[in-house]
Amino acid sequence: MRLRLGVLMISLCLALPACGGEGGGSPAEQLALDVRGELLGAAAGFAQVSVTADYGRRVYEYGVDMTWQAEGETVLTLTAPENVAGVSARILEGETALEFDGTRVETGALDDSGLSPLSGLPLLLEYARTGWMAECGMEELAGEQVLRVDLRDPERSPGEGRECVLWFGTQTHALLRGELSQDGFTVLRCEFSRFETE
Repeated sequence: MRLRLGVLMISLCLALPACGGEGGGSPAEQLALDVRGELLGAAAGFAQVSVTADYGRRVYEYGVDMTWQAEGETVLTLTAPENVAGVSARILEGETALEFDGTRVETGALDDSGLSPLSGLPLLLEYARTGWMAECGMEELAGEQVLRVDLRDPERSPGEGRECVLWFGTQTHALLRGELSQDGFTVLRCEFSRFETE
């Protein structure tokens, strides 16, 4: 518990200059830090997600239920397309495919680093918990005011390398939407119909 609290405090301190800058402290910045603190403190979570993977010349859509534990495994269960609904998998580090009952379903890499549609979900959570906050602000999404957080490598300019944009509910702090892009091109879009932590 003491180690987790130490990691939480270090992560929050590292996020301050990135999102707030000098004299920061806007309501959006404070909300972003509050959401991050809650995610870092969460022991587990569950999400229902619609995933759109854009390979450039082809686009695929998946439905996924995801359960995760902060100090355990992430389990993904496909809910769509219908021909693979019910298939469950565990993300293995460095893998870009699902494995189940001795069968392998190739989803293919979205970029040169091996990012796949399913490895992207845990990556969104990692960005939310520890990514460098480049910008924070409030905007309208689906008719409601939400928090938008842009995350990227602090050594790169906007539009270079991998970037992440996350949208959170201002009251619930639930993750509503996430996007991963590579060199300015959005390769993965996730719409969360349910997001819970404990």
